[in-house]
Amino acid sequence: MAIGAQGGRKAGVDGEDAEGVLTAVEFLHAAAEDEKYDIGKNVVVVGGGNVAIDAARVSVHCGAENVSMFCLESREEMPASDDEVEEALEDGVEINCSWGPKEILKDENGKVKAIVFKKCVSVFDEEHRFSPKYDENETKTVECENVILSIGQAIVWGGLLDGTAVELNRNMTAQADTFTFQTAQPDVFVGGDAFTGPRFAIDAIAMGKEGAISIHRFVQPNSTLTIGRNPRYYVELDKDDFKVESYDTAKRQIPEATRKVDPKGFKDDYKMLTEEQVKTETARCLGCGATIVDPNRCVGCGICTTKCEFDAISLKRERPECSTMYRAEDKLKAILPYTIKREFAIKKANKAAKKNK
Repeated sequence: MAIGAQGGRKAGVDGEDAEGVLTAVEFLHAAAEDEKYDIGKNVVVVGGGNVAIDAARVSVHCGAENVSMFCLESREEMPASDDEVEEALEDGVEINCSWGPKEILKDENGKVKAIVFKKCVSVFDEEHRFSPKYDENETKTVECENVILSIGQAIVWGGLLDGTAVELNRNMTAQADTFTFQTAQPDVFVGGDAFTGPRFAIDAIAMGKEGAISIHRFVQPNSTLTIGRNPRYYVELDKDDFKVESYDTAKRQIPEATRKVDPKGFKDDYKMLTEEQVKTETARCLGCGATIVDPNRCVGCGICTTKCEFDAISLKRERPECSTMYRAEDKLKAILPYTIKREFAIKKANKAAKKNK
């Protein structure tokens, strides 16, 4: 089972059952089927991620005249990519940071007429866990015809698991073995977002392949799910071909953007990578031999941290107590005392050897 995270989360505020309140997943699905989907003239999108940006921009392209985004995070904390935010602003989307939904107001017919926001003073606690805090005295009311909630995806199982032994986590993902993807119900296997929560499509594709192998083995008589399979261990770096100069020095390749012809249409205004850009991009791989990223088997060469986007990768010691480490700039402070101590030990050993002769 790989049903994905096909549902959208609600905000848990009064009035979100009003007509005109949609999740981003619902809206984007509807707009994909009908590019002339009537989303109204005034739209408010709640959320600050890339999906919220998608919902806001698609609203503009569906004909909305006033589209506003409201998110808990400050501009620096917004999870949306900078280029996505820039494109939304170019499309005329208004972005409002540090606001959280308080209430959705309905008219006498049960239709959305406005949404009330409260000021968010902080999103994370001291340990950087999601724990938003609000100033209930500072509010903002925004009139609108439709509200799109883009605050997360949800997995909707329905009655699919009824009568099975499959166990679920608190976030409704299924529990399964991380190698075979077999659940507590032996003949049920899971993969993709239904197992990991929302992640990249390539992760789901990889799990689909391994899950299919597990199922094929499961239905064979006298077979095993694990023996003889690729454990996806780290393959050691080839130290005989370890030259920094031989690795990537090119920057990440970006498709060229063209001028928008129809700001209200759905024509993609990006060109593809050129043939030369494709060759340059594919040549950026470090070729370190890793079949999977396993921090416990990392050789610590650190080259990946210099070749990827700044701060995209960082090395962290999970067990610093196992050894004493020094900064490269301070290495002499550690080496010199040991060198002197070792020198005396060698001289002492040599004297003892001569005396024994």
